[in-house]
Amino acid sequence: MDTKLLEIIVCPVTKGPLEFDREKQELLSRSARLAYPVRDGIPVLLENEARTLSDDELNR
Repeated sequence: MDTKLLEIIVCPVTKGPLEFDREKQELLSRSARLAYPVRDGIPVLLENEARTLSDDELNR
């Protein structure tokens, strides 16, 4: 994931920052409790494509 891209994109729900999870290939929005997939290097920032983060994932 391009670090410059991470600086400008935000969560579409909260407009807050996103963190990249390289291992899972997801963008995490802690404020929305959502993980957006990154497919073939392209972030899929659609709420209906995101999965809900568990309490354990939020505390990492």
